[in-house]
Order: sequence, then structure tokens, then C-alpha cells
Amino acid sequence: MIDVLDRINELRKERSWTIYKLAEESMVSQSTMSNLFARKSMPSIYTLSQICDAFGITLSEFFEEDRKIADETRILAVYRQLNEKDRATVVALAEVLRKNKQ
Repeated sequence: MIDVLDRINELRKERSWTIYKLAEESMVSQSTMSNLFARKSMPSIYTLSQICDAFGITLSEFFEEDRKIADETRILAVYRQLNEKDRATVVALAEVLRKNKQ
């Protein structure tokens, strides 16, 4: 079973976000976010949904325990945050890497 606060921290640290930055990106108040961690309390589904939106993932992706799937989810989350030009660059790079493996 996933520890929700540990998972939030893992995703936050992957992005080098402070708790303040996470609060800002998720539009959850700084006090609410700080209280979650200070009191080790569970966020409501609504708050967790807002946090997931900030990370660019769905609730189901948040709860995935398979690391391969989690890695793919993280790649997709980053991809979703890119502009169209950068997305095209990522796709071109992936195609080059795929062709080099053949």
C-alpha cells in the first residue's frame, strides 16, 4: 500500500519543488499543505486531486506501485507540461533512440 505523503514527497522532490511551490502549483493553501506534512494527515480526495493535477498525473497514476509504469507516468507528466515545439523534439529524440536499438 502506498503511503500518500511519501508518494507526494517523492513526486515533489523529483521536480525539485518545495512544499510552498507544490501549494502554489496545486492551488492548495500553504497552511493546508504544511499541516498535511506537519500532522502527517491524509489529504482529502479533492486536495489530492489538485496535487495530482499540479504533477500532471491522474489519481490512478498516483497510486500505481509498479515502478516501470511509474517511470512511464513520470515521462508522460513531463511531456504534458512541454510546449508543442519541445514535444516534437522529445518525439524526434525517442525515434532516434528507438532506431539506434534496432
